[in-house]
Amino acid sequence: MCGGRHGGRRAGLIRLYKICKRYESGRVALRDVTLHVAPGELVLLTGPTGSGKSTLLRILFGDERPTSGRGIVNGRNLDRLEGASLAALRRELGLVFQDPRLIERWSVLDNVALAAEVGGLGHGVAVSRARTLIEMIGLADYLDAPPSVLSAGERQKIAIVRSLINQPALLLADEPTGNLDPDASAEIVDLLREINRDGTTVVIATHDQDALDLLRCRTLMMYDGRLVEEEERIAADL
Repeated sequence: MCGGRHGGRRAGLIRLYKICKRYESGRVALRDVTLHVAPGELVLLTGPTGSGKSTLLRILFGDERPTSGRGIVNGRNLDRLEGASLAALRRELGLVFQDPRLIERWSVLDNVALAAEVGGLGHGVAVSRARTLIEMIGLADYLDAPPSVLSAGERQKIAIVRSLINQPALLLADEPTGNLDPDASAEIVDLLREINRDGTTVVIATHDQDALDLLRCRTLMMYDGRLVEEEERIAADL
């Protein structure tokens, strides 16, 4: 598998302090979220639908700005992201959605290579790197095929290696097993765990209990926009 850049010279790959997100409608999505994630960690973010998990991932990726609070992701200040600095952060991160969002009229190989070309690699290097990643997950037979011939689990695997093609320091996965059956979910969990073992920091937002059971790692609970360590939540219930 392809490992990411660790960014180990920094105290934390993710450092958030009292992050809040309030929309113009008045709805509050995040309330005083404080979080520290070290390089190389595997972190699960769980909680009910609407608890703020996806909003937090969008802020980490630079898709949204916090209303207040301070945040550093891979050495970049979230308050100062614009233009070139925002583009640079996104090249350093990988993002996986519940929906793989593949381009159906393109081949599997071209779908993966595109992400590298957008990231600044030349076409030849992008195709070579994409081919290697697709072969690593056992889907070499589908290099020139359209995504429509793939199963749901295979499509998600392609989306994951697409997110790895720029060798990200951090991989953010938003409900990556949400549309999959238990067997396919287990394969995706195994792939994400392997990616983490190769050195990429991985944060997974999910309410999939099977995934939670398979991934024994640091677990955070979100509820009504607030974030607590799983251990603290359990202690509070005693």
